[in-house]
Amino acid sequence: MTAVQFRNPDVRLSDALAATAAAVRGHTVTLRELLVHVGEQGLLVFSAILAMPFLIPVSLPFMSTALGTPMLLIGVAVILGRLPWLPNRLLDHELPSANVQHVLGRARRAAARVEHLVKPRLLALTGSALVNSLHGVTIVISVLLLMAPLPFVPLANTLPGIAIILLCLGMAERDGMLLLIGYLVAGISSLYIGALLWLVLRVGMNAEGVMSQVGGWFSRLVGN
Repeated sequence: MTAVQFRNPDVRLSDALAATAAAVRGHTVTLRELLVHVGEQGLLVFSAILAMPFLIPVSLPFMSTALGTPMLLIGVAVILGRLPWLPNRLLDHELPSANVQHVLGRARRAAARVEHLVKPRLLALTGSALVNSLHGVTIVISVLLLMAPLPFVPLANTLPGIAIILLCLGMAERDGMLLLIGYLVAGISSLYIGALLWLVLRVGMNAEGVMSQVGGWFSRLVGN
């Protein structure tokens, strides 16, 4: 496993992605080399991208497992302060440099469009390995909540998905304000999904009963 470090907060994500693209040399690049170049910041952005499909109110079955597994590995890697474990055969797989640079270029342009909303602030919240490990634990918990077996239940995947996006982008750009909001959403997610799991146990895995009860919650919430 290879240790990774956060980039200087004065270096914007778009600039970091541009530097990564410039570091890719030759006709091919291995996944191991690319991960070293991208570092923890790039992996966190990748995790945020994986969480974006869960912004729809109701997610499809199995999607949380398929997308949640790599997010879980990244969260564990953040806790350990190292790149996520992957088999050597996969790490040594060669990718065409031109394709990698094209993808990095598109990611850089996308990052440049939203950087005015996210900026380094409250740097103490990303200033040590200990606090970063705590963020990693919260990301892992949020991913586990997202992977809870609650398909078609409103917001069951959306709330933890939002928490993951906020936490990952907050760490990647060293935005402490975004991290604090991410913790708030993660706390709400824990309460909501904990209540849903309790309800599932209460009604004996009866999907119709769960949906009916959740519908009642939302009806009372909006005052109908």
